[in-house]
Formats: sequence, C-alpha cells, structure tokens
Amino acid sequence: MKHYKSLAELHQENGFPAPENPLFSIFQCNHACSMIEREFTSDFYMIGVKKLISGVIKYGRTKYDHESGSMMFVKPRQIIEMKDLHLEEDGFLIFVHEDFLNGHILHEEIRKYHYFDYETNEALHLSPNEEKTIWELYHKIESEYNNNQDEYSREIMLANLDTMLKYAQRFYKRQFINRFELSSKTITKFIKELDHYMASGLLDSKGLPSVHYMADKLNISPGYLSDTLKQESGKTALEHIHIYLIAEAKNRLIGETQSVSEIAYALGFENLSYFSRLFKREVGVSPIGFKKQMLN
Repeated sequence: MKHYKSLAELHQENGFPAPENPLFSIFQCNHACSMIEREFTSDFYMIGVKKLISGVIKYGRTKYDHESGSMMFVKPRQIIEMKDLHLEEDGFLIFVHEDFLNGHILHEEIRKYHYFDYETNEALHLSPNEEKTIWELYHKIESEYNNNQDEYSREIMLANLDTMLKYAQRFYKRQFINRFELSSKTITKFIKELDHYMASGLLDSKGLPSVHYMADKLNISPGYLSDTLKQESGKTALEHIHIYLIAEAKNRLIGETQSVSEIAYALGFENLSYFSRLFKREVGVSPIGFKKQMLN
C-alpha cells in the first residue's frame, strides 16, 4: 500500500499543481476530482467538500453513501481510496501535514474533533448556508496560500482552518439532532443491544461489551456513537454501558444472595475495586452500603 510522506509526491503522482508550501496544500476540483485509483495512507490531515454524482470514496474500508453536498475528514495514517469521482459542482481538498501544526494550538485542538475518526458514511452533510460558510473560509485560505506566503501566512491559514473545523463541529451537532429525529433514537437502539447482549449470555462468556462492539452492532463508528449519545443524553457510550451494568448490579444486590465480588464478576468486571469505585461514583454509596440501606 502506498504511503505518502510528502505533499510534493502526492501532488505529482495525482497530477495536481506543485504545492505552494511543503507542509500545507489545497486543490480545487472542477466536476472531476480523482486521485490515483489505489488505497493509500499519508502523514496528512485531509479535509474535503464535494457533491458526488458518481464514484467511490472509501476510508477505513467503508464506502461513502453518495448523499448530497458533504464534508469528509481524514487524519494521518488512515486508509483512503478515491475512484472515478464526478462532482455535481466544484469541490476542494485541503492537505495539512501533521508537522505543520507543531507549536500551534491546533496541534492539540484538532485531536478533540472526533469526526476525523468517523467513517465516510457518517460524513457531514451541509445545508446551502453551511456550505456557503465553509466555502468562504476556503477562499480565505486559498487567497493566502496563493499570495507569496510570508511569516504571517501560516498563522492566517491555520486560523481560518481552525474556524472551519469549529463550524464543522457545530454543524455535526445540528446533524445529530436532525438525522436522528427521523428515526428511532440512538439511545433506544443502544439499550436494546445491551439487553440482547445480557439475554444472550455474552456477559458471562465475553465480559463487558466494548464501545467498539456496540458501534459495530449499530453499524456506526465508535466515535460517532459516543458523539450522538452525548448529544442525545449528555453521556458517552462508555458511560451508558456503566450505568446499565450498575442498574443491573443494584437489582442483584437486592434480590440475590451473591456476594459483591460474585455479582461484579458475573457482570463482567474483572477487577472488584474498579467495580466498587464505579458503583460508588454512580450511586453515591458502596455496593455493601447500598445493600445494607435497602435491607434496612
């Protein structure tokens, strides 16, 4: 599999103009926007906007769902493939080498944007006004990129990129609300899968379900699952798993003669002290204290 370490090589092999900066580049697509038809990885963050008529984009080996105008976000060393892309309108690509962010606040901030871990079928779908906002920021970056870069250029380009990413975060929150109002809530599906996991005896054989396992069952990525649950309920996927199991623990502490350690292990906790700390954090008292309260 091809791995690109330099933007110059990526641009040259894909027929793009030579980059104006060795660590930061942009490319605007005009209806057709294909790269070499093979899977590749790179040392770059990639941000793109496109309205596809046809073609294939895959990263993380997941196929893009061909909805209307949308943004995609790829972080370094993710697998990506673009093939036979034909666009309804112009699109753009921004490539940022991870070294370009060194010493800048965005070096840390960009890691907080979970959408770089989303699959392509969880792309950000833009309304016309949102798309206008993103294009305005792109053109500001483009103007600086093509204007004889000097000591101020890096800060100006990154400032506009930072703003673009913040808008993307806002627009994703809007998408979480709008898209999931059209179907049953993610939290409902999530709890249903936990019920099935428990009823199937998987807790005994496999232990605690992981966020990754739950995301696979719901056909979304772990990051997208946690972000949608956070938007719907204020709690992440892992927090919901813990709450579910603590509720079951409370039921067993009251209705069974098992010891605290037996209940903890039966619920998939390999570490009794971890279970006790989690229980006290969620309930306010220790498992033994809770049992005494209820019996009294």
